[in-house]
Amino acid sequence: MDGFAKAARQATEALRSLFPPTPLQRNDHLSARYGAEIWLKREDLTPVRSYKLRGAFTAMRKTLAADPAHGHFVCASAGNHAQGVAYACRHFGVRGTIFMPVTTPQQKIDKTKVFGQDSVEIKLVGDYFDQTLAAAQRYCVEADAHFLSPFDDPDVIEGQASVAVEILDQLGSAPDLVILPVGGGGLASGVIGYLGVVAPGTDYRFVEPAGGASLAAAVVAGEPVTLKRLNSFVDGAAVARIGAEPFDRLSWARAEQILAAPEDRICVTMLEMLNVEGIVLEPAGALSVDVLPVLAEAIRGKRVVCITSGGNFDFERLPEVKERAQRYSGLKKYFILRMPQRPGALREFLTMLGPDDDIARFEYLKKSARNFGSVLIGIETKRADNFVALFSKLDDAAFTYRDITEDEALAEFLI
Repeated sequence: MDGFAKAARQATEALRSLFPPTPLQRNDHLSARYGAEIWLKREDLTPVRSYKLRGAFTAMRKTLAADPAHGHFVCASAGNHAQGVAYACRHFGVRGTIFMPVTTPQQKIDKTKVFGQDSVEIKLVGDYFDQTLAAAQRYCVEADAHFLSPFDDPDVIEGQASVAVEILDQLGSAPDLVILPVGGGGLASGVIGYLGVVAPGTDYRFVEPAGGASLAAAVVAGEPVTLKRLNSFVDGAAVARIGAEPFDRLSWARAEQILAAPEDRICVTMLEMLNVEGIVLEPAGALSVDVLPVLAEAIRGKRVVCITSGGNFDFERLPEVKERAQRYSGLKKYFILRMPQRPGALREFLTMLGPDDDIARFEYLKKSARNFGSVLIGIETKRADNFVALFSKLDDAAFTYRDITEDEALAEFLI
């Protein structure tokens, strides 16, 4: 066993002072659907509901071992890393200063305070994470503190490798395939760093949010690059630039091993896991499960481990998740309809709706100087094919309409 593998096992043993191994569960529902053995590594069930505690604890433990007087740690995070650092600070009885964007939801701020209690101070700085990170790093130099990176740190990567140690111990033999979510790359590089030594026959797939595919961009460029645009919906994995240290360990990945998960499709997966399995996953936590349909033929008859990386989901976001899932599945559409300004026009439109069609949004402004009025209308239905029938009726009746469901700018402004 090489040095990294030994260190990963030591990190795993040290973590037992915090929490037992997270469950590795065979999922009967997914296994039956795909004709495979689908196992979920439930990182959403750590004390802070994500794997981030592993890396924060390990890096803090090793820093204190090297210099016991170094008792002040700083990080910048709007979510899971902050909570992991806070929990570890309280465990070791050291001081933590956590920088979070001003826009961080109060729920995440409150949870970080609960985990850290009197050991941590939270500073709200900057509207965007880059501003928050810069402020944290400046403060770190001024306060002579130790900066804890969420992923771009060998000790953090070593801690995340404990996920792989537990998988192999719990499964008893090497899986055929491990599906890894990727944001900054700390978890993925840690897992392959261990399994690559002790289970060299295991294959991998890396999953990124479509609006934050920093690993795919780095593989094409041959080095980490900063994405020009970033969709922050999958906040636990929406990283504009993969870490340099993780990329050194992941640069061998082939383009066909890296999969992009559309943000709206992730919402479908989140709802299914909640409604069918009773498992609460945050968007990043659903990434590995979300790509199973894409891999359906390739995984048939194989043993597959999906790492569900986190479950810190604010249920105030549930209406948005449901909305995005319905639109992706074709069960909800928004369109602008030109309604003739004559008696009976609305009644005529309503007769075109089928028994499963439900009006979810209706805004109409009558303009006296025109012979028509514009209607913003949203319709939910039970089968996507129902919209084919509705639009056919609208065409036959010579109604003018425009489907704006996929028009991101217009839909965001109007909806």
